[in-house]
Amino acid sequence: MREELRLRSSVSYVGNKDVPFLRIYRYKEAFAYRFVKDFFSRFEVDSSDYVFDPFSGLGTTLFTAMVSGIPSLGIDRLPIAYFISKTLPLFLFLREGEVRTVWTSLSPKVEEYDPAEVAMDVPIMQTAFSEENLLLLRKLKSAIDELVSPYNEIFLLLFFSILEECSFTSKDGQFLRIKKDKRVANPIEAMDRKVAQVEQDVRRMRYFAPDLDVSDWIMPDVYFGDTRRLSGIQFKRKPTVVITSPPYANRYDYTRTYSLELCFHFVRTFEELRAIRFGILRSHIESKVQADEEPPHPAVEEVVEILSRKKLNNPKIPDMITAYFVDMQKVIREWYKVCAPGAKVAVVVDNVRFEGEMIPVDLILSDMAEKSGFEVKEVIVARYKGNSSQQMRKYGRIPVRESIVVWERSG
Repeated sequence: MREELRLRSSVSYVGNKDVPFLRIYRYKEAFAYRFVKDFFSRFEVDSSDYVFDPFSGLGTTLFTAMVSGIPSLGIDRLPIAYFISKTLPLFLFLREGEVRTVWTSLSPKVEEYDPAEVAMDVPIMQTAFSEENLLLLRKLKSAIDELVSPYNEIFLLLFFSILEECSFTSKDGQFLRIKKDKRVANPIEAMDRKVAQVEQDVRRMRYFAPDLDVSDWIMPDVYFGDTRRLSGIQFKRKPTVVITSPPYANRYDYTRTYSLELCFHFVRTFEELRAIRFGILRSHIESKVQADEEPPHPAVEEVVEILSRKKLNNPKIPDMITAYFVDMQKVIREWYKVCAPGAKVAVVVDNVRFEGEMIPVDLILSDMAEKSGFEVKEVIVARYKGNSSQQMRKYGRIPVRESIVVWERSG
């Protein structure tokens, strides 16, 4: 284990704020373009490699691979993440003025459309918007639905990117919080700004990646799938590089954080949203443990036992921790099955602390990886994070590591 604290900004989305196209949609759990480029360099990755991101999220790994001329494959179980990962590469094919032309034709007609159907029985949808903005957003969604591919996908991504600023919500930790005093944007004006941003990025890409080859052969393969079960994924060949970041065991529920996007396009009812919640990796507080599931590692068993005896602010935390590591054990075993001998793996993970009990996620997952057949090369500490104010008052301030675990598949 060693520190490399210069990586602190590249293991977060902040590092993408100036990167063409990756800056368009704020997927706050993503890592940065330069993080992927850095590990491509460390792993000496070239066009003969095959890159795999089993939690594709924003699609930073896939996008970076495409820009670098390296074939890649990604999967995600969260519909909005799958959609973004699949759509972002399409922006690289745009010509200057193309998106502006489509928007100039579309925007004057938005008011003529009937409102799109959305999942209004999800409680957040009833409080997230003013009546005026909600109606206009639903009409704008209907207008976008009439576009042909790839403009349909491109404008749908831009639409998702304005939902937060057009609402009273704020993506804040494990919740989508309502801030009624927030100044909200007009949807048409917000879309106009996004179109301008895209046009600027089309021009910037000429300097950002002057040797970019956007031929179809380098397009990433993106699957809506579950990395706990990879048997149905059609890899072109065995991956030689894995660069990814799984959800952290921090109680965050992605179906809540991204509920506006999900409700506008991917689900029609609250029950459909719940089905997604219980289908993703079990890192959130509603995670359920099956009768035959037990903590899969001695350190996990010890922490779960200690927490089970404590008075917790949420009694479901021990079950969530158990479920998370059960799932991650399955994930690591699946990676070992599909990866090529000698494949190099870099995974961004976050240690967590509940009621004073520290869980060294980086070391536990590395131990699981070793037992599955990987060789643990190093654990790089990228930054130290603080604790909640409640934890610090009660147990003192103890820094929590955010790390990059580096493994290699044995022959």
